[in-house]
Amino acid sequence: MHDLVIFDCDGVLVDSEVVSNQVLVSNLARYGLNLTLQECMSLFVGGTMVGVRDKARDLGAALPDNWIDEVYAETYDRLRLGVPLVAGVSQLLDRLDQQDIPYCVASNGSPDKMQITLGQNGLWDRFKGVMYSAHVLGTGKPDPAMFLKAAERFGSARPVVIEDSENGVTAAIRAQMRCLGFAAHDDGARLAVLGAEVFSDMAEVPELLGI
Repeated sequence: MHDLVIFDCDGVLVDSEVVSNQVLVSNLARYGLNLTLQECMSLFVGGTMVGVRDKARDLGAALPDNWIDEVYAETYDRLRLGVPLVAGVSQLLDRLDQQDIPYCVASNGSPDKMQITLGQNGLWDRFKGVMYSAHVLGTGKPDPAMFLKAAERFGSARPVVIEDSENGVTAAIRAQMRCLGFAAHDDGARLAVLGAEVFSDMAEVPELLGI
């Protein structure tokens, strides 16, 4: 049995990816880069905002020097209006609690963003103190450092990662950890090819974990 479950945040615990990328689509259009929502998500989901900025500039967006602060402010304002939990997450966490299996969250997003999204939905208290952010660590996925640090802290010999992005799956595989790839909006082929075990409903996870 696994002795630690490492959750990604956006798109795994909270259904925030669509909302955040809608903000990004509108913002980038102001700077000359017109993308559909699907194109935006394909390009940027799972990345760091520095990576998003650099890639957007490569694609022709004339972004100002303060763009990251600007897009974070716009995104946080939108997320404060409300973002739902991914269906089945609360029940899954309850099941892990019943089995005494510890869990944590590891995200390329900032602690401020996680406080906004998790704080709305009663998850902040469940993850407070067991949150890992690329902004704090100084390196993000696909670097496996965040996952390795989490496993070390918990003394975990058999961690499992739940991810929804290519960068996250890549980080898990590099850390030599089992990865469950959550694909709620597509067939998950992009995750499977990287080594994830694809699923589409959080209700499937207990069986996948053998609990």
